[in-house]
Amino acid sequence: MSSRAFITGVSGLELTDSERKFIAAERPWGFILFARNIETPAQVAGLVSELRGIVENPAAPVLIDQEGGRVQRLGPPHWPVYPSGAVFSALYDIDPALGLKAARLSSRLIAADLIDLGITVDCLPLADVPVEGADAVIGNRAYGTEPTKVAAIARAVTEGLEQGGVLPVLKHIPGHGRATADSHFRLPTVDTLPNELERTDFAAFQPLADLPMAMTAHVVFSAIDPAQPATTSAKMIEQVIRGVIGFQGLLMSDDVSMNALAGSIAERTRAIVDAGCDMVLHCNGKLNEMREVAGQTPELSGQALVRAKAALAARKPPQPLDRTAARAELDALIERAGMASA
Repeated sequence: MSSRAFITGVSGLELTDSERKFIAAERPWGFILFARNIETPAQVAGLVSELRGIVENPAAPVLIDQEGGRVQRLGPPHWPVYPSGAVFSALYDIDPALGLKAARLSSRLIAADLIDLGITVDCLPLADVPVEGADAVIGNRAYGTEPTKVAAIARAVTEGLEQGGVLPVLKHIPGHGRATADSHFRLPTVDTLPNELERTDFAAFQPLADLPMAMTAHVVFSAIDPAQPATTSAKMIEQVIRGVIGFQGLLMSDDVSMNALAGSIAERTRAIVDAGCDMVLHCNGKLNEMREVAGQTPELSGQALVRAKAALAARKPPQPLDRTAARAELDALIERAGMASA
């Protein structure tokens, strides 16, 4: 059965009748979960199973933002706390091998949590490179301030997810690190010249261009396209994301309902599709907005369909994991990072 080119959230712990009818009629390609959708393991697994059942696709991707640190939708008492990206950065400064090991262990353990629930996609890793004076929306989520280091840690995070049978989503391409505003609330503009962006921000994404999926940044790069953020800029997508960075996988927008974007939800959706994004992401679970998104997204076809199929085909079976031993090793590394930074 064909799908429409959007990923949708839902409103709560259980689907409403209206949501069931909407999903059955509009057939989103995938779904994304947030804290409002999470109570217990059994409840989450049941919700995931029902979503896939309605679209009659047992492989329909179910996404979540499970980074660790302050962006963690699954948490106590049912799921453990995981470190922020800054911990891996601190360990990398002690010994690069330690930083990479901790990053890989953390994401491997996260993947095990997700697979237990039927969640197959994590919106991770980040390759954003923060600079002094930038908004704290990235902050300690980042893996450092040097692109080679950021890319190396992001690769280790990717490897951990893949070993656990979970697909990664690279974010926020082509970079949110310089933004002086939180794009959840308003549109950031970066005035840095292209040659400097290529040396720093874009350089962190280039070694990760082979990842199966990526999420755009709602950020204007004024020296390249002064009118549109990357999410709705055909120039940024063609020349930078597909060109300079070389990413050829499935490109999804960041949340279409974020205040950085202008216009109605329908207008934003059209702009995202027209700019060249393969997939529109809508997160807040408001059914009236979900209907607007569905009304403006096409059937998944052409190159977008090819990329979507390739992304799902990239998922590998989970490898065996001794969770107790892996968690003990990760905790020891976290403690070492804390001692080094004290």
